[in-house]
Amino acid sequence: MEKLENISLTGRKKVLEKKPMNFLERIYLPSIVQGLAITFKHLFKKKATIQYPEQRREFSVNFRGIHSLKRDEEGRERCTACGLCALSCPAEAITMIADERKPGEEHLYREEKYAAVYEINMLRCIFCGFCEEACPKQAIYLDGDIAPADVDRKNFIYGKDKLLEPLLK
Repeated sequence: MEKLENISLTGRKKVLEKKPMNFLERIYLPSIVQGLAITFKHLFKKKATIQYPEQRREFSVNFRGIHSLKRDEEGRERCTACGLCALSCPAEAITMIADERKPGEEHLYREEKYAAVYEINMLRCIFCGFCEEACPKQAIYLDGDIAPADVDRKNFIYGKDKLLEPLLK
């Protein structure tokens, strides 16, 4: 009868042989030389890091940056507060409050309804671009710069003051 240690359940048991090491292998000299060669090879390669504030990395065409609320050709806000961007956001980062346009505000808003409050919590946003795709009026785009770093949480809630593109005169 065979010993329990020699029985393989799968039939693919490999028997390993322990070969004795020669003198060079025992003093690890080839391994040390091989490691130093790799180190010296990496010393003279082009570095992948950039000096960020002075150098700017080029972004791909489909880069998604900070959100921006767009205006139409006449300078009016495109957003009609339909809420599709907030519904499509998987992180639930967008909140808005709709309001009715008052007489005399036709030069500010395109439609009768507009977003009185429009906020994006950038700590929750995952920059997926679903809000951009869901907007029927092409009012929101992720075409801004990199989201800046900060230490205060309240600075990451962007309102219309930070999101709306400036009025061109």
